[in-house]
Amino acid sequence: MTTRRILLSCLALVCSLGAEAQTLVIKLAMVAPKDSVWYEYLQEIDQGWREVSDGTVNLKIYAGTLGDEDDIMRRVRIGQLDAATVSTVGLSTIDRAATALHIPFAFANEAELDYVQEGITDELENVLKKKDLIVLNWGDAGWVRFFAKSPVQRPDDLRKQKLFIWAAGDDTKTGELWKSLGFYPVSLSTVDILPALQTGMITAYEAPPLAALANQWFAFSPYMTDLRLAPLTGATVVAERTWSKIPTGLQRKLKRVARQAGEHLRPKVRQLEQEAIEAMVKRGLHVIAVSPEAHTEWGVLAESVYPQIRGAMVPAEYFDEVIALRNEFRAGGKTLAPEH
Repeated sequence: MTTRRILLSCLALVCSLGAEAQTLVIKLAMVAPKDSVWYEYLQEIDQGWREVSDGTVNLKIYAGTLGDEDDIMRRVRIGQLDAATVSTVGLSTIDRAATALHIPFAFANEAELDYVQEGITDELENVLKKKDLIVLNWGDAGWVRFFAKSPVQRPDDLRKQKLFIWAAGDDTKTGELWKSLGFYPVSLSTVDILPALQTGMITAYEAPPLAALANQWFAFSPYMTDLRLAPLTGATVVAERTWSKIPTGLQRKLKRVARQAGEHLRPKVRQLEQEAIEAMVKRGLHVIAVSPEAHTEWGVLAESVYPQIRGAMVPAEYFDEVIALRNEFRAGGKTLAPEH
């Protein structure tokens, strides 16, 4: 081999090693399983990131394999993971301000939720940024409803059940609140819901229909209360230490891809929620209608504990802002700004 060929071969090797060293693999985890709509959403982000970065930034997705959301967020904090797609329950382990959009019975429909979310997410993003988390986009997983082994229409029906509550964030305060209202809460990880239903450790839980279907929980809880308790919102976040490795110009392109994927996901989740209910009904789920009187009873119960939620579970300033924005929307004073 000539000296020239040797030099060219060495140069090619150095260039290939340099290109490989510059590739950033962002390790992201979520509790949703691999065959879920959220996995498809993350695949869309991964594909888009590879394209706009010429393959220098991509995702490694861990779907439903690394425990509950508090486990995932702990791994992000200590550097074992770079990013996460989590609900506000997981985000609340970082800062309780994230729970502001999960106030029970605060929203009557998606329009109210969208308006409030549009008005408050910049503030929530700033809160999380101070905790070294960059929000790539916001989304929702559907409306939380009660699923149980026997019919639940009124609060007294649920008081006869052993109710799962999420062992993350402020689960101690949540459990105490449920107990003070005469319920029987059982604090567990979401990965324990299925075996707990099978053994009778729990007989009811709150979850969006998509989650009940994806995890097959509904097979052991054949009754769903037709009552929207609260939206389960969430976000895809990345650690600042990882994000800062990316040039500013490329950061903007990557965030644009992520936000577009989030915009595609939102209407899909809302459509799939009804399809999930229909699919579970075909497989034996019974939807329990809630009378206007029972609905009022639930609403009165929820609002009666607002003073205990405000400040103790949701920071007062964010609780007040959510309710004020919700009331502003109901008064018809403003409309949603157009999406960009």
